Amino acid sequence: MTMLDTLIERNQDFATHHFPRGLSLMPTLRIMIIGCVDPRVDPAHLLGLQPGEAVVIRNVGGRITPATLQTMGMLSRIAQGEGGPPAGAFHLIVLQHTHCGIAHLQGQPALLASYFGIDQEALAAKAVTDPHAAVAVDVAALKANPALPGNWLVSGLVYDVTIGLVEVVVPPAPLRHPESQA
Repeated sequence: MTMLDTLIERNQDFATHHFPRGLSLMPTLRIMIIGCVDPRVDPAHLLGLQPGEAVVIRNVGGRITPATLQTMGMLSRIAQGEGGPPAGAFHLIVLQHTHCGIAHLQGQPALLASYFGIDQEALAAKAVTDPHAAVAVDVAALKANPALPGNWLVSGLVYDVTIGLVEVVVPPAPLRHPESQA
């Protein structure tokens, strides 16, 4: 039996015993998580999410990059096609983790600068080797993005891959203060 055969067998079990019919395209918890592709850090598992509860965007390092912002913009357009995002504030969660493979790329500044869409001279500000600082940097990038609704909440978490717990590094707060929203 090949690995693909195993996966197809698992899918048949899922479809028969666990498939939740009738899920909405809009996440029921009004959460969007930006996380890392690392297989040790699956947001659904470590946060106990059920199907349909959250939108999850995964990339290398769980970072806010031009591609992440483009994906968020596309999801916004999809939501508009579905009648708009759910009523009330949406919660953006930046989820990064300890011992991330992105730190192994620090010796490749051209690659990292291209990934972040910045000049190599600005790379130090991205805190590639420190997930706690990187979460703060990425939350600040979301707060500075005028295209996102100011009433949305944003927070930053770091997952410790050695003990299985998340730490709140940036507590939930609106993207912008109400008086600065237009």
